[in-house]
Amino acid sequence: MLRKILILTAVLSLGLFSQAIYANVNNGETAPDFTLNDTNGAAHSLSQYKGKFVVLEWFNYDCPFVKKYYDKGNMQALQKEYKAKDVVWLAINSSAEGKEGYYPNDKLNELSKEKDMAATAVFIDSDGKVGKLYGAKTTPHMFVIDPQGLLIYQGAIDNKPSTDTADIASSVNYVKAALDEALAGKAVTEASTKSYGCSVKY
Repeated sequence: MLRKILILTAVLSLGLFSQAIYANVNNGETAPDFTLNDTNGAAHSLSQYKGKFVVLEWFNYDCPFVKKYYDKGNMQALQKEYKAKDVVWLAINSSAEGKEGYYPNDKLNELSKEKDMAATAVFIDSDGKVGKLYGAKTTPHMFVIDPQGLLIYQGAIDNKPSTDTADIASSVNYVKAALDEALAGKAVTEASTKSYGCSVKY
């Protein structure tokens, strides 16, 4: 009996720990501030971009769900479209060293150049601090923050959880929809969706 109680206690403790490592970031609340060095060594804080719309994109170049959007230039086109509208686009790689998707700065820069990555800045978050702060669970996992610093969208890139590039044309791009509505001064219709993709490799 005592053994069963100890096993149950251990299982419950593990469950609570696994939940505790992820923050619960709510829409309509201030997005948590953070500071990271980009892959060129420059420090960026989320707070320095207050007054602008900001997109946070969790990515892993080795993930097939990320490849879906990068292989044909769709994510890059989205980055360029909204950067032209003064939106800040921050791409974050939270893969731990030694796990899938982790690359040192120079290699990640090389890959980003090959892929024509057009984010404002690219970050390595190998200790997972920022990823866990936002509760980022998949690649891609997307967040949109308004000029007041409030979170207005979080979740999937689109409504078709597949790795097939052909699905993009007929999908609803939640990030695009959220940015278009917010830039037009409207409330975001679909403010929270379930992200899909590869698990973030913490």
